[in-house]
Amino acid sequence: MTTSEVTWPRPAGPLELRLPTRELLGEVLVWRNRPEVTRWLLRTVVDPEAFAKTWLDGIDDPLDHSAIAVLGDEVVGTGSLWLTDAMGQTHGDPANYMRAEAGLGYGVDPAYAGRGYATDIARALLDLAFGELGVHRVTAGCYADNIGSWRVMEKLGMRREQHGVRDSWHAELGWIDGYTYAILADEWRVQR
Repeated sequence: MTTSEVTWPRPAGPLELRLPTRELLGEVLVWRNRPEVTRWLLRTVVDPEAFAKTWLDGIDDPLDHSAIAVLGDEVVGTGSLWLTDAMGQTHGDPANYMRAEAGLGYGVDPAYAGRGYATDIARALLDLAFGELGVHRVTAGCYADNIGSWRVMEKLGMRREQHGVRDSWHAELGWIDGYTYAILADEWRVQR
């Protein structure tokens, strides 16, 4: 299923998730490269043109289901959902594990932080992953010191599956701990 076959726009609590446009991405770039945003991102600073191209190219990528979060006319955040293959033995039917997992990411403009919007974005993307896309499992990761991010995952019922000791490089802090969270489709359905 391609992004264009998924229903867009889609609700995310009080927000609306929309496919990226050059205009919406321009609004994201107003805050995307700010230090308080990049502190916990792997890609700290992005070239505006390359950033826009990557997001716009993803619209037709069947593995990319990323969106811009809008409140009224204001861009407040982004959400990323990408499909991957699960680990699986090759002598079985590959349809069982191909595109059976998804990765999840989210970001919020600092002007809108602390209002639950990251949770709304992530919840809507989990609904998409387990509903329309039919994945088996979704994972997300963060630096252990990024308390806001792992709290979002825990609010959504995701379990901490990995605590990597000094497994993550941070340009300012050096080697620091990282977390990986996950949730299965049947777990999501039970709590929804």
